Amino acid sequence: MKLTPESDFKIFFVIIAILVLPTSITLLSINHAQTVIEPVINSSPLGYTWSLSLFIVPMTTILIWLYTNQDKGIIRQSFWIALAVLIPLGVLLDLFFGLTFFTFKNEGAVLGIYLPGLDISQMKWLFELPIEEFIFYLSGFVAVLLIYIWCDEYWLAAYNVPDYREVSTQHPKLILFHPQSIVIGLILIILATLYKNLVPNPYQGGFPGYFTFLVVASFIPSAAFFKATVNFINWRAFSSTFFFILLISLLWEASLASPYQWWNYNYEQMMGITIGAWVNLPIEAVLVWMAVTFTTVIIYETIKIWLHSKHSFKKAMLGYD
Repeated sequence: MKLTPESDFKIFFVIIAILVLPTSITLLSINHAQTVIEPVINSSPLGYTWSLSLFIVPMTTILIWLYTNQDKGIIRQSFWIALAVLIPLGVLLDLFFGLTFFTFKNEGAVLGIYLPGLDISQMKWLFELPIEEFIFYLSGFVAVLLIYIWCDEYWLAAYNVPDYREVSTQHPKLILFHPQSIVIGLILIILATLYKNLVPNPYQGGFPGYFTFLVVASFIPSAAFFKATVNFINWRAFSSTFFFILLISLLWEASLASPYQWWNYNYEQMMGITIGAWVNLPIEAVLVWMAVTFTTVIIYETIKIWLHSKHSFKKAMLGYD
């Protein structure tokens, strides 16, 4: 059987299903949820601050590799432009929704430098967001992008597109509406809203704000660029990136951040599906990394195609100057 980017894309979701099924069965067998560490004072001095090395060390290592390979000029340029697009997404999440979606009870786990966030319930800006939260999102996007680039250009380079300029001629423009993305996104939001309001759970009622944010952040780029990028994305590199980041995330959140309350979740804004074995971690804590990886890779590949095409930005996106 000849493998294509489309088949690799489908196989990735088959792998997800194979892993999710036994994991879900096992986790559902837990009747008593783990509990957080109380009191949190002095339980993990500067724990959140030091834990940022889980992103910073891998990304620094790959960044050195990227800049010692002199033939990666367009790759480096695509990397920086992609970050210029992606990092504001994380910053805006924190500024406008950080105090709505998250809580930060363990003041001893951070440096004590706080930045403003909007408290939507009071419509007031409060200096309650630790600086570590902004570094977390910044380094998260950088780490995801660099791991994908390393896998695409080195570890799994046999499965990438060798000549972007030639293949890019197949698409006269990059913005190609993909209605399936919008439909799937709307269905997911509707199902999440129905679950939160109709299925009995401790946080029943209301709107799943964080889940909706993740869907919108993933499916808007998908609706615009999926058709143009699906044959360029190295789906094996994508899957490796996702599983690596997910491993870090579960170590981070399930073992450290949630138990020690470096950060936690405002469950009124969550869908209501929680994992008792992981201190009642909401399912959104796992889904966020699929959303981040998907959005990051699509934006990066779109920029990479544009730069290889040698067209102006407008012509590359719309097909005309």
